[in-house]
Amino acid sequence: MSNHRGICFAARAAHQVILLLLVSALSLTCVSPAAAQKKKKTEPPPSADGSKMLVPLTDEQQIDYLLSEMLGAWQLGDIEKLRQDYADDVVVVNGSWAPPVFGWTNYLAIYQQQRARMQQVRMDRLNTYIKVSGTVGWACFQWDFVGVVDGQETASQGQTTVVLEKRNNHWVIVLNHTSIAPRIPQAAPASAPAGQQPPPKPTPR
Repeated sequence: MSNHRGICFAARAAHQVILLLLVSALSLTCVSPAAAQKKKKTEPPPSADGSKMLVPLTDEQQIDYLLSEMLGAWQLGDIEKLRQDYADDVVVVNGSWAPPVFGWTNYLAIYQQQRARMQQVRMDRLNTYIKVSGTVGWACFQWDFVGVVDGQETASQGQTTVVLEKRNNHWVIVLNHTSIAPRIPQAAPASAPAGQQPPPKPTPR
């Protein structure tokens, strides 16, 4: 019994660590509805700046590139790339009972502290949706995380919503809200204890 409690406590602690980290940079979003259902690998694409490409990208495509770049940078610990994708006045909110983090500088301090505790990090996003209205956009997606946290293999799933704003012809994240989905324990199949017979069925009258 105590061993079971210890395992549960360790699992909760690992999830809290991941949540703080995931909250930071979970990146995110859109393409066509059919393509949005595909799991997307998070290696950074060549460039998120649609103005430098031969065929200009739509705002939705620019955001999609930015989010892929951001997740790739988050996994690699590439602070310079992360900095390009976040606004100075970004607000970061996680799913735990903790106050929001205001500003890139404060977010960066938390990210570096938590990222140092993690190795072999991988984050995949799926079921992404992006919407743009003028110079404001928002995106939501699901994610799968695997990695080693404090020496223990950890896996979790969750959802992220971000709000972006187009500033100086470049999209930046101004709000990031991430939460971890609770894992539903699998119910063990019901079976009668050894030697115990099921109760007899009542005889029909």
